[in-house]
Amino acid sequence: MSAPDQIEGAPHPRDTGRIFGQDRAQQTFLDAYTSGRLHHAWLLSGPRGIGKATLAWTIARFLLSTPPAQDGGLFEAPPPPQTLHIDPEHPVARRITAGAEPGLKVITRTPNPTTDRMRDQIVVDDIRALAGFFQLSATDGGRRVVIVDAADEMNPSAANALLKMLEEPPDRATLLLISHQPSRLLPTIRSRCRSLRLETLDSDDMASALAQAGITADQNTDALAELSGGSVGAALRLAHLGGLQTYADLVALADALPQFDRAAAIKLAEAAAARGAEDRRALLFELIDLLFARLARTGATGLAPGAEAAPNEAAILARLAPDAASARAWAQLSQETGARVRHGLAVNLDPAALVLDTVIKMSQTATA
Repeated sequence: MSAPDQIEGAPHPRDTGRIFGQDRAQQTFLDAYTSGRLHHAWLLSGPRGIGKATLAWTIARFLLSTPPAQDGGLFEAPPPPQTLHIDPEHPVARRITAGAEPGLKVITRTPNPTTDRMRDQIVVDDIRALAGFFQLSATDGGRRVVIVDAADEMNPSAANALLKMLEEPPDRATLLLISHQPSRLLPTIRSRCRSLRLETLDSDDMASALAQAGITADQNTDALAELSGGSVGAALRLAHLGGLQTYADLVALADALPQFDRAAAIKLAEAAAARGAEDRRALLFELIDLLFARLARTGATGLAPGAEAAPNEAAILARLAPDAASARAWAQLSQETGARVRHGLAVNLDPAALVLDTVIKMSQTATA
């Protein structure tokens, strides 16, 4: 099972060698460092899977490996660093990889000691542990770095405890808060951090990032980039869970609308209901919603998607969503289906029945 700060099927952010598509964010941080205006807290925000955690670990290695600039003296000061990259063989980098760097503390969700199950929130005790970290690490006078991944997952008590630390930051400490949805954070937390917004990746950077993560040439990287919306993490999840084939199966079902291939629909439904298929089931419903969104966008704009994510997809979308009225119908179906699926899963309805019901609704919408 992956760690709470790791995407299933992807390498851990601390082990990712290079960041793609985030040159602006890296340069912004480097400029702040070299100018002597390094803020004590940074809010790294943007969609999931675009490299926020990888950048946080890169910054941590940089800060803990780079000695402070020395003014004056008999010898000329070394030139300011031109990049955040640190040699993987540097002692600090090796300690970080081994989880043995005393100057770094990572805050993530932790197991409940009573049930041994992973909590769905960062709790106040996780944040209070920082007090001991700052006290112990202050003895050597070195820099300290904290990564909170993800800050959105703090419960109210944990958020208030972190706020107190942001109000009175320890000397030579840098806090890196990773946030997928900054609006969920306390405004006072956001106001005490310098914002560093990361962007989704273009197709070239996506291909490079996927290659670094081990996605082989037999995977359709263009389709992965299209369905993931520029998120490497989402693309890796799609690849790991067979998302491209699942989406192709959905588009093939849509190709027959307003009729539908009952055998194919049942096969898809049975796969969703299989024991141990929770992750694939969740992805299936996400891809159904994505198909509806692509139909609605096609009808509203009259334009095909930027790239086909399944064979003959553009023609199928254009046939099923030829105008604005059809766009509204597919958007309405997306809203209704999402609510129905959330309710059905919450009350333990048969996932196969939810899939079949959704296919029937698709047929009715196509007919209308």
